[in-house]
Amino acid sequence: MTVLTAVARKPGGAFGLAVVAVLVLSAVVSLWWTPFDPQATNPSQGWLLPLQGGHLLGTDRIGHDQFSRLLAGAWGTLVAALASAVVATVVGLALALTAVLAPRWLASGVVGLIDVLIAFPTLLLAMVLAAVYGGSLGTVVAAIGIGFGVAVARVARAELASALGSDFVLAARASGARTWRIVRRHLLPTVAPTLIVQLSLVMALAVLAEAALTYLGYGASPSSPSWGGMLHEQQAYLSARPLLVIWPGLAVASTVLGFNLLGDALRDATDPRLVTSR
Repeated sequence: MTVLTAVARKPGGAFGLAVVAVLVLSAVVSLWWTPFDPQATNPSQGWLLPLQGGHLLGTDRIGHDQFSRLLAGAWGTLVAALASAVVATVVGLALALTAVLAPRWLASGVVGLIDVLIAFPTLLLAMVLAAVYGGSLGTVVAAIGIGFGVAVARVARAELASALGSDFVLAARASGARTWRIVRRHLLPTVAPTLIVQLSLVMALAVLAEAALTYLGYGASPSSPSWGGMLHEQQAYLSARPLLVIWPGLAVASTVLGFNLLGDALRDATDPRLVTSR
């Protein structure tokens, strides 16, 4: 039974796969096609309700087609989630491996650095970077990746330290295996299930953080459609047109839930301790 089959057999895993598949499909399709131009305005067709005038989810005050903007915003969300996970993985593994393999003085310094950085709020780091370098998707990804990478490092360090004292690692060292061979063949596979769960959390939190930062004006350019930007644009009309906030809100909430459930299902399907106990 493949990992994908094992994940799909779980209700949470199936839901997570479906949500991620819809997100990827929406993001890719939006690069070539949307029902209307996401940036086009038509005040004469403002405040249309869903299904009116050919607009599936209606329009806002100045005639933006909400379905087109929702599709276009999926690309930025997907890029933020994937890129943040990559940055968090690189940062987290680099810090964790240094903390367990480096000389004692350097390892102690890295552990102290992790303890200091993990107390610094990720959203605040993103705001500082945005103030210095300007708000952009790259700034958001860097802040989220570094902030959550420290959390990944803390968890991975504990797993790696435990694996270093295991019999199979001691046997590999006794046989003369080089350090990086031990890391590649023994340590990384051991920590992989934990990393999968952590990275699914990173991707879920990246979706939330990207939407929150864009809502606050620290994310991507206002000219680029995004779910957080849609929430920001429509907040003034919440009481009059609540549907305009519900669509991007549902998109953010379902995507976050999907990543979390998919991560849990992947952990159950890949963790050798859980697989062998069935």
